Amino acid sequence: MTARDAQRGRVYAWEDRVVAPRDPGGVGFAAAQGMIDAIWAEQGLRYPPRAEKLPPQARRSLGDATRLCIRLPQVFPSWVLLHEIAHAMSSTHDGEGDGHGAVFMGLYAQLLVRYLRLPERELLASLRAAGIAVDPGAKPLFLDADSAASRSA
Repeated sequence: MTARDAQRGRVYAWEDRVVAPRDPGGVGFAAAQGMIDAIWAEQGLRYPPRAEKLPPQARRSLGDATRLCIRLPQVFPSWVLLHEIAHAMSSTHDGEGDGHGAVFMGLYAQLLVRYLRLPERELLASLRAAGIAVDPGAKPLFLDADSAASRSA
């Protein structure tokens, strides 16, 4: 495990305790690309990652993501999609990423607040209590300074 992904286990345990119980439903894979496209566009981003099915032998994984591709099972909770979108946002096209670090967690927290309507103050307090580093002002890693400035203007 790399130093920047040292909090991976804490993140998964926190999700099981705090996020998963608030989003027990399931989303079918057929809806995934539309959801990815809509969230990506609403965040002011272009060129969303493509949705692909997780291979059947990936029985322990709920999903995975790179900047270019999000792999999901046939049915998944919406928080899993948000988790994987945060991975895509915290990665670059050449595979560099933040793992489950502070940038990833900042992006993920923003998505949870926006799309699952989790209370931000409560969410951030639960992350602090779990010892998880989070950058509340995180921006996607692939944005250059000019892109970030134009998004906030």
